[in-house]
Amino acid sequence: MRYSSDHQLKTDVERLIISSGFTVLKFIDHVFEPQGYTALWLLAESHCALHTFPEEHKAYIEISSCNSDMYVNFVIAYNQYIKDGKN
Repeated sequence: MRYSSDHQLKTDVERLIISSGFTVLKFIDHVFEPQGYTALWLLAESHCALHTFPEEHKAYIEISSCNSDMYVNFVIAYNQYIKDGKN
């Protein structure tokens, strides 16, 4: 996953989470010096984590859920996001 800014990446991932039907209970993030970003969403259905590694030009998303339908919705929405080149 490529990204132009931590804020844009956070906004895009949160949009995917919510549009997939998940309920965000809490959110926390941290910008590391000199680089890197981690964001965590506590969901009513479990959690989602985002980690960036700018030195490797990589970002990772991990989502866990007890609701398989919402999980599948997220995977489909993420794949469409990538296909549309919004990353």
